[in-house]
Amino acid sequence: MEYLTKQPENLSALQRFGRWLRLKQYQIEVTFGVYMFTPTEKFLFWSVVFLLCGLLIIATVLYLPQHVLFIINRAWFYVNGGESGIMSNLVAGNKGALSLATSSTKTTMAAATDMAESIIREL
Repeated sequence: MEYLTKQPENLSALQRFGRWLRLKQYQIEVTFGVYMFTPTEKFLFWSVVFLLCGLLIIATVLYLPQHVLFIINRAWFYVNGGESGIMSNLVAGNKGALSLATSSTKTTMAAATDMAESIIREL
């Protein structure tokens, strides 16, 4: 007895992703009994699920890179001891690149402001 239906091989990636999402929705509804909820309860349940997933994605995008860099720095410190070495140079280089990008943005903004003032004077 086969529980899984065979999927057509010519589905696009988007269609396969849609089928996977529908499968996950079905699994959640059966596991937590969502299929017995009233429409209002279903709306509230799925709203909370999407809210929590959205917050998780936002937190991952915002904080995971900093956390990974912190863990790498900590591991480098434990292995090599102290702040001398390639990683400290790499981190210093990243800070230097950030300050360089900030200063170039300020320079660009100053040039744009000067250009706008000269155009206004001409008018």
